[in-house]
Amino acid sequence: MGDEFQERRRVLRRRRRAGRMARVMMYAVIAEAFLIPLSPLAAMAVLLLGCGAMLLRLRIDRSFHLRRLPYDAPALLFVIIGFLSVAVAQDRAFSFYNFYHLVPIYALTYLLVGQTLRTPREFQRVVFAMALSAGIVILYGFYQFIFGIDISSMKWVDGEMFPELSKRVFSTWENPNILAGYLDIVICAAVGLLPVLSRTWRMAAMILLVAALMCLGMTYARGACLVVAVVLAGYGALRDWRILVGLAVLGGGALFADPVLADRLLSVFTRVDTSSEMRLAFWESTVAMILDHPFLGIGWGMYFMVYPEYDFYLQGADVLIVHAHNMYLNYAAEIGVVGAVSFLWFFFGTMGLAFFSKVHDSEGFRQGLMLAISLAFISVALNGLTDDVLFNIPSSMLLWLLAALAAVTEFAGNEEDEAIVMDELAARKRQRLRELRQRAKKGGESPKNSGEESEN
Repeated sequence: MGDEFQERRRVLRRRRRAGRMARVMMYAVIAEAFLIPLSPLAAMAVLLLGCGAMLLRLRIDRSFHLRRLPYDAPALLFVIIGFLSVAVAQDRAFSFYNFYHLVPIYALTYLLVGQTLRTPREFQRVVFAMALSAGIVILYGFYQFIFGIDISSMKWVDGEMFPELSKRVFSTWENPNILAGYLDIVICAAVGLLPVLSRTWRMAAMILLVAALMCLGMTYARGACLVVAVVLAGYGALRDWRILVGLAVLGGGALFADPVLADRLLSVFTRVDTSSEMRLAFWESTVAMILDHPFLGIGWGMYFMVYPEYDFYLQGADVLIVHAHNMYLNYAAEIGVVGAVSFLWFFFGTMGLAFFSKVHDSEGFRQGLMLAISLAFISVALNGLTDDVLFNIPSSMLLWLLAALAAVTEFAGNEEDEAIVMDELAARKRQRLRELRQRAKKGGESPKNSGEESEN
């Protein structure tokens, strides 16, 4: 009886420790989702805390195992090829430093979220955290616009082409274009979730959606504005005509109220400014890089260092170009064609998983969440044609978090069945242990394999 009592105590202690580690993992995921747009360093800190808790849980909780997600293979291939590209970089030390401090953060985000979230309720908590941080980002953007921020000395716009454009908000992000890409994700996600929310939360989502659209206009980012217009127009035409009406009213009102915004958007079709000319030059240079280095590319993070050798635009050595202003070309240039294909396999595979998902639940939240993620990925894919928003660290962290969220949402429908199976297996183990103890008592021997007792 004494040995059995001690064994029960050990099992209970392990269960309590495992439960605490599970809660730390959950809180870390929620905190990272909230902090990514506000403080990337803090988001990384809680991410590492969550990963540490996951390792401890793997050690002490025999019922916890790493599960495979649909696109683990291309994600792992992308990481491996990115690492191998360091070997061909002009500055291997810098390339390795850049890779080591970025790619593992993305991969660990995908791993932690994928191994932590299990139920729709947990998904809701993460989505609420992201919505709350988006609200803070938008409010700060309004603050910048109302109280003014001088961008005359910043290279975000062609001053000669748009002399009346004196301010572009960027909120907590690096520049207006990155903020605009983030707002596209927020807008698309809000539209996808609207049909499945309760009346109260639907009203909150509508307020967030309108505020995000207004803040997007304050960035004066032509590409992001056109992208969100295309995505919402397509969604409205295929699923909900009310979105088309709302888009027409809000878009038309914005263009009428802000002639500068109208001039910016119409310039895409009427004339070419220096930003458009420079993008064409970047793409020409980048294609040349890819042709010269097709296998492992020029090395992770090396675009700014190699670009002067391919500067057909002749901007001068003092001009720093950090990426190709095209997501697809940038990956192909830095990590080669195979590396780019592995990332695109992961990216478009996840987008397809979310868009064509057949998940269903009693409240419909999972369907709305998958639609939201698919629309968000479509916006990133379209923005990637004229910019590389994933060059930004928080943007990439957010993308990998959404990818993991899509994967676990697909799994969630099997969680109840999985729990039933695990309980049945645990009951069988306990029954086996009791039988072994009874045999040991009859034979006057100590029970063997007492450690087989399940912790479930």
